[in-house]
Amino acid sequence: MKRSRWMLPAVILLTMGGVAWADDDDSLSLGVGLERSSGKYGGVSTTDTTSVPVFLRYASDDWSLKLSVPYLLVTGDGSVITGGGHGGGRRTTTSVTTTTRTTRSGLGDVVAFAGYRLLSSDAGDAGLDVAGRVKFGTANTALGSGENDYAVQASTYLELGDITPSLMLGYEVLGSSATAQLDNAVYGSAGLDCLLSNETNIGMDYWYAQQASATGYAQRELTLYAATQIGTDISLRAFVMKGLADGSPDSGYGVSLSAGF
Repeated sequence: MKRSRWMLPAVILLTMGGVAWADDDDSLSLGVGLERSSGKYGGVSTTDTTSVPVFLRYASDDWSLKLSVPYLLVTGDGSVITGGGHGGGRRTTTSVTTTTRTTRSGLGDVVAFAGYRLLSSDAGDAGLDVAGRVKFGTANTALGSGENDYAVQASTYLELGDITPSLMLGYEVLGSSATAQLDNAVYGSAGLDCLLSNETNIGMDYWYAQQASATGYAQRELTLYAATQIGTDISLRAFVMKGLADGSPDSGYGVSLSAGF
């Protein structure tokens, strides 16, 4: 009997929730976001994407787990498909014979993430993290590649007073199909975070990813963000993004709200 594509993500979600409630010292948070982006991606027609991700995050000691399920609305001529890479999506240009703009909507690809603090200084002001990510091809082919993607990455940070620079480098194995022929890609980012108070921080992040298809483009993006804690258990985060290459949206913005338990 053929297994449902939702079976493994559902098992992970239930496992995370069950473990989180087993220890009061662990942290569990549930959040929702709204993200908008728009771009031509090297073509002549604009593709507008709205994503409403719902995410569950669990942390315990050196481990962190996250599961994200987005709802997508994509308006365009069908030459761009979304996936589960950076920001919840990797846009890949496809060949189409129509210029008619339509809106497609539905659940996007489920993304599961697991991170581990591999090294940490005695003071906790420097460290090295390793992580793995799986994008399950749960979205229909109008909204995604229909294939699973797998990624591994390492990131490091160093606190210099209220300023924390960081670097990340990763490698993604992208599932390929007859309609979405994708190549594996190296990606990375450089960030700078500034702590304004115990509750509020701002920062910037530069992202790069290799070209992942013969008809696609490399990704380069600059993101500015701000985050604050409301009360003891609620966090608010907002960002604006500017695309610097044809593989990225021309611009984007978003906001997310999460609550701890």
